[in-house]
Amino acid sequence: MSQLQENLAAVQAAVRAAEIAAGRPADSVKLLVVSKTMPLNLLQELYALGVREFGENREPELEQKAAAMPDDVIWHFIGPVQSNKIRKVVKRAGIIHSVDSVEKLLKFDRIAGEEGKTPEVFLEVNVSGELSKGGMTPEQVVDAVKAAADCRFVKCCGLMTMAPLAAETEELRQIFGTLRDLRDRAEIECGCSLPQLSMGMSGDFPEAIACGATVVRVGSKIFAGVPK
Repeated sequence: MSQLQENLAAVQAAVRAAEIAAGRPADSVKLLVVSKTMPLNLLQELYALGVREFGENREPELEQKAAAMPDDVIWHFIGPVQSNKIRKVVKRAGIIHSVDSVEKLLKFDRIAGEEGKTPEVFLEVNVSGELSKGGMTPEQVVDAVKAAADCRFVKCCGLMTMAPLAAETEELRQIFGTLRDLRDRAEIECGCSLPQLSMGMSGDFPEAIACGATVVRVGSKIFAGVPK
C-alpha cells in the first residue's frame, strides 16, 4: 500500500469515526480531496483508488488538471474568484464553494446561462470575522439566499466557512455551529432548502462534522509525506 493510499484510508476512517461520534449515518459527510498544488500523477493515483471529486483554488491549475483527467471527475472550486475569472471557473467547476457576495452570485448566474452550465454554489460566510478571510457577513446571508432563489442557472446548495487555523475546540464548535444556525434560519425565512454545509479542513474536520458539516475539505492529511 502506498503512502497516499494509507493516508486516504486513514482520513476516510477518521471521517467515519466522526460521523459515528456525532450519531450521524454512514456516508452523510463527503470527503473532498483538496488537490491544489499537487501534481497530476497523485490525482491519477487517487482516481485509481476511487476518488472522483477534487478541490482546486486557482483557475489555471483547474484548467490544466481538468483537461488531463477523465471526464467523470467533479471539480470543486474552493478559492476566491476574481470577477474576470468567473467564466473560466464556470466552464470547468461543477461546484463552487466561494461565492462571497450577491453581486458575484448574480454574475455567476448570468455567465452560467451564457455557457449552458448549471453549477452548484455555496455562499461563503466569514463567521469568524477575520480580516484575512473572504466571505459575506452573517447578517448578509438571508438577503443572499433570497437572491439565489431567483437565479435561473446556478443552484445554491448551502453555506461555506473556514475557521481560524489556531482555533481551539470550543471556538471551532462555536464557528461551525453558527454557520449551521445561519443555514437553518435562512431556510425558514426564505422557505428554501440548503442541505449542504461545507466546513472543516485537515485540522478541524471532526469538530465540523459534530456541528453538521456535509462536506469536509481535506488536503494536507491526505498528501502528508507523499513524494511529489
